[in-house]
Amino acid sequence: MKEKTIAIILGGGRGTRLHPLTRHRSKPAVPIAGKYRLVDIPISNCLNSGIRKIFVLTQFNSASLNRHIKNTYNFDNFSHGFVDILAAEQTPKSSNWYQGTADAVRQSIHHMANHEYDYVLVLSGDQLYQMDYEALIENHKKAKAKLTVATIPVDAKDAPGFGIMKTNDKGEIESFIEKPATEELSKWESGTSDKMKAQGRVYLASMGIYVFNKKEMLKLFEENPDATDFGKEIIPKAIGSGAKVISYPFSGYWTDIGTIASFFDANIELTETVPDFNLYDNERQIFTRARLLPASKLTGTSLHYVLIAEGCIIEASRIERSVVGIRSRIGKGTTIEHSIVMGNDHFATEEELTSQSNDKPLMGIGQRCFISRAIVDRNVRIGNDVRIVGGSHLEDGKYDKHYVVDGIVIIPKGEVVPDGYSI
Repeated sequence: MKEKTIAIILGGGRGTRLHPLTRHRSKPAVPIAGKYRLVDIPISNCLNSGIRKIFVLTQFNSASLNRHIKNTYNFDNFSHGFVDILAAEQTPKSSNWYQGTADAVRQSIHHMANHEYDYVLVLSGDQLYQMDYEALIENHKKAKAKLTVATIPVDAKDAPGFGIMKTNDKGEIESFIEKPATEELSKWESGTSDKMKAQGRVYLASMGIYVFNKKEMLKLFEENPDATDFGKEIIPKAIGSGAKVISYPFSGYWTDIGTIASFFDANIELTETVPDFNLYDNERQIFTRARLLPASKLTGTSLHYVLIAEGCIIEASRIERSVVGIRSRIGKGTTIEHSIVMGNDHFATEEELTSQSNDKPLMGIGQRCFISRAIVDRNVRIGNDVRIVGGSHLEDGKYDKHYVVDGIVIIPKGEVVPDGYSI
């Protein structure tokens, strides 16, 4: 059935909760794990599942995402595969930008008319997980369902942030509520495994991953022309119509990269010796742009739980619990802990390295700096003797050279931080 499936990856809206990382790029283009982009995760899951017809829907700051996909996902002439960007556009039927998840798919579905498919796999572009979509689609087919919703058990603290459903003993979804109030949760408990119950995870949450029969999707769009969101409108309408809507329970690692805090935590967790998200799987690898960079070079640096990408030149004193992205340059005597350094888009030139000019620091991080609980975005220039210490003592907001979100200091893309700057 994988040959008869089209995947649609939703790029999301403005990505305001990930600002300022989304100030110059769309949410799926945000770098993660040192060398990847968020969009690489669902695309890699598709490719590992044998799904080769993939559309990515976006409407904000899509230039860097376009470049990344164009430079990464090229198929030969015999595979009939593709990864295409569909940006929001004005058409005779709509002059509006995407108003929600369902509206984005509805406005884009006409682009798929030239392809033969029976199933539509709808995915989110801002989640970190590994899933076998082939097994998901086979389960959908075997159950003779019209719509399948991938679900994961969550606890009472997380449940209000998700669409929550109740199922019968056949796994059919009988009721669905989008982001229930805490006082309503007692009515929405579901039967989960003993392991999940012991953790208090007794609520079935939608992962934002759906499989539709093509005819059912088109029918739901036709019957509900004003519905803009899958969770709030389309799924409840499908259940109410009597269509067979089932849950596909998922027990693996999954996290939603919807906020700066969740983005930060997901990256730092990858530095564990055996992280829950496996970047080193021989069978289900994560694909990204092949940059053909040299190996990283380290001199006199003490490393503890650090993820380092290619092309780095590091002379730091100590790096701990941190992710260091491609082409990063870190000077002598510098300490970095619990931080994400996204790296650079190109190396400093020999002329820049040998120049005596003090107009601005070299691209990268200078000497004798101390950086803790921070995100240093791409192409940042940090001078010598800079001190950046994030934490709960800082007030969230926008400042001269940085932002603070949830106590995490963010140095935005391309910023220049002078010698001696202190946060």
